[in-house]
Amino acid sequence: MPDPVRYASPPCLAAEIAPDYFDPLATNPEQARDVARWRRAERIRLRAERDALSVVNRQAAGAALAQQLRQVLSDRFDGAAGMVLSAYWPIKGEPDLRGLMAEQHEAGVIIALPVVEVRASPLVFRRWHPGLHMIRGNWNIPVPPPEADRLAPDVALAPVVGWDSAGFRLGYGGGYFDRTLARLAPRPFTIGIGLQAAQLSTIFPQPHDIPLDVILTEAGVQFQREDP
Repeated sequence: MPDPVRYASPPCLAAEIAPDYFDPLATNPEQARDVARWRRAERIRLRAERDALSVVNRQAAGAALAQQLRQVLSDRFDGAAGMVLSAYWPIKGEPDLRGLMAEQHEAGVIIALPVVEVRASPLVFRRWHPGLHMIRGNWNIPVPPPEADRLAPDVALAPVVGWDSAGFRLGYGGGYFDRTLARLAPRPFTIGIGLQAAQLSTIFPQPHDIPLDVILTEAGVQFQREDP
């Protein structure tokens, strides 16, 4: 029986890319394809692991993350009252911080939610408050209605599928968050929100990937960018 065919660079081998092969400027098209295939495979794996969490464990992780985020907002921004915090509406097993959103609103933080108004374009941010009538946006995600105020965030939360110790996030692959950060001026302080178990040794960052300022999990701050 002949030996099974082994392709030169299947996605499962991307994590074994040799240092002299990996090109951080992504000028090597074969490598860029390998990284894209590896990322797709990792998204599937990490989302399956997240979906498999019990309700109890999911709630415990969300509560711990909320407490960690309170601490970051207190330490960094003295509670962030009067500042615009872009949060997110949880989907696909993401940590649920909606209780914290309501709490921060009551504390004087201005809450916004990201909205896809035009596909493949930067996100916009609409104001949210408890009791607001929401509508269905892209992918059926609840979003504030068009008449809600549009805001520029001072702090932006970014749910992550995976993350690495250099501050890079693995998202869902649409590129919306990085595209938005590249356009915002001034750039908001960015906080990646994810699970400790979703850590990767690297995401093999490409030129379009923008590192976050903080990576936060239920175990606390895992990455913090040094102030320039």
